Formats: sequence, C-alpha cells, structure tokens
Amino acid sequence: MTTITARKNLENIHAYVAGKPIEEVQRELGLESIIKLASNENPYGYSTLVKEAMLSEMEQTHFYPEGMAPALAAKLAGKLGVERDQIIVGNGSDEIIRLLTRSYIEVKDEVIMPDVTFPRYETNTLIEGGTPVLVPLVDGVHDLKSMYNAITDRTKMIVVCNPNNPTGTIAKKAELIDFINKIPQHILLIIDEAYYEYVNDEEYLETIPFLETNPNLVILRTFSKIYGLASLRIGYGIMHPSIIEELIKVKDAFNTNRIGQAAALASLDDDGFVEYCAAENTKCRKYLENELTKMGLDYFPSHANFLMIKLKQHGKEIFDGLLKQGIIIRSGHLLGYDHTIRVSIGNQQENEKFIKALQNFIGSTHK
Repeated sequence: MTTITARKNLENIHAYVAGKPIEEVQRELGLESIIKLASNENPYGYSTLVKEAMLSEMEQTHFYPEGMAPALAAKLAGKLGVERDQIIVGNGSDEIIRLLTRSYIEVKDEVIMPDVTFPRYETNTLIEGGTPVLVPLVDGVHDLKSMYNAITDRTKMIVVCNPNNPTGTIAKKAELIDFINKIPQHILLIIDEAYYEYVNDEEYLETIPFLETNPNLVILRTFSKIYGLASLRIGYGIMHPSIIEELIKVKDAFNTNRIGQAAALASLDDDGFVEYCAAENTKCRKYLENELTKMGLDYFPSHANFLMIKLKQHGKEIFDGLLKQGIIIRSGHLLGYDHTIRVSIGNQQENEKFIKALQNFIGSTHK
C-alpha cells in the first residue's frame, strides 16, 4: 500500500456509481437477454443521419479535433438564437460542471444545491475545497425560497437541476423567474437542463431569454439523452462570453473528439427524430404511470425520461430481484431515497417486461 497521501479534499468523496452496464450483467449472471433501464438513455438509439456522419469522420481519426468544436458551437448558436461566443462544448455537460467549479470555487466558497439531485455538483465542489450547502427538496421539487434564503457572503454558485435528476420534477415557471431575477449577479446561477427536450408542460421555463439580463446565468444541456449520443460524451453550456473565457483556461485542449462532434452536428439536422422520441417518451411514461397506479405504487411526477417509484421495501431488494431477471434499474439508496427505484422509460416492449417483472417480484415477496 502506498504511503503517498492524497489531497484531504478527497477524504469524504466516493467514486460515482453508474448504472450497471449490460456487458457486466451478462458476465456476472450469464444472461443473454438484458434490458437496461438504469441510466436514462434513449431506447430509440440516434438519428439515422448520425451513422453516416460518424463513418465519414473516421477518415480523419489520425488528426486531433478542433478544441473548441467551432462548427458545432456555431450551429447550436444559430438553432438556439444566441451568439457563437455564448456556447462552450464539453465532454458531456458534466465536464462543464467540473470546469465551472475548477474556475470559480475556492476553499470555503459555498455552492447551494438541492438535496437530492445529480451528485456531481456536490462532488466537484468538494474536490475544489468548497462547501456544498444542501437544501432539501419538498415533495421531490426544488425549494427555491429556502435556496434563496441559504445565500451568505460566501455563496459563489447556485445549482438548479430542471427537470431534477433523480425525481424528474420541474420548478414552477413563476417561481423560477422570480428566483433567477433575485440572485445577486456576483453569484453564478447554473441551471442544468439535461432533460429539457422531454418536457411538454406549460409550467416549464424557457431560460435562454434570461441570458441577456442575467450575465451570471449558465445553462447546461447535453446530447447524451434525447439525441442518443451518450457514449460519445458531448454536452454544452450557454452563458456570457466572459465566463467561457475563464473555463477555457482550465479546459483540456482536445476535450471532445472528432466523431462526437460530427455526430452532434448531424443530430441537429433531424428535428423529426427528437420530436418522435419526445412523443414516444410521453406515451410510454403514461403507460408506466397507469400500471404503477394499478399496483398501488406512487411515484414523483416526472417530466423527464425516467420515473422514481416509491416502494414499501428497500430499493436494493427490487434492484437485485429484477437484475436476476435481466432487467437493470437503479436502486434509490444510491440516489438519496432508500425506499425507491429509478427506472428509465424504455420502449413499449421493455416497459411491459419491466412491469411484469416488478409485479412478479413484489407479489412473491409479499406472499
């Protein structure tokens, strides 16, 4: 065992536990047929335009990519109605979270965030020596009033995940508008919208118009979810150019690869695919909600491509039971809610198999 001491900031940090990969389950259990409903991936794959773009770009594999992904940034800017210098492309949007904390958080700086939410906000704050200020959710929803009241003279950053992961809930439009406009402009306000394409509720706030009057606002989005490019690791941030100038200083020179950039660029030409995925997700979410209600199970009102289901037993028991049947989900004990599971919304066939397996397992354990 090495006697070299790691940074003290790492003492209370644990490695991120991702959803079990299909390959790992096949090796461990010897199962051939596996349904993965653990990582909020797109069950419909990716646009047909993407494959040709990736194959073409493979011819350039021996060349480094452009470090700032200028073609992709420009196309995103045009699509979103912002300036090119307001876009930064990252190795997933979680890299941009890391760049933000690396650039702005110093020892004892405070970062306000909901509890429970995506854990990488807290992890990256701790790595930089900052202090996470955790504000409990109310019925799975951001308590924006309490988050605002948590501001101190040490607050450097506030994070809102909308829709929130793992509950799938959204902040009410009027409350979020008021919150955005009240945050002092010396505090960075980060709104993570990884799942925004799935939302079809009029209460959901379109935040891009607030960039002009709120230069401290940072919006995060990704190609990993509805665009189906999870393995290619392309996310992006929309923010004031002066913030991007700071992030570039700590960004890896070649943080996104050529094939990922090409795939994302092609994806932006296929609005029909995005609309199809969003519509199917809504239909399948309603199916799951109806079946869960029949089973007497409650769940958080999700606006994303997953459901967090409330249970009468520990989520790990359900996880283990379904895993043996070749269905991978997420136990809520890893996400801050012991008696829950989080289930990605699959295609109709996958959802039906999940419901049947859940019915069988719960029925067998309550006999």
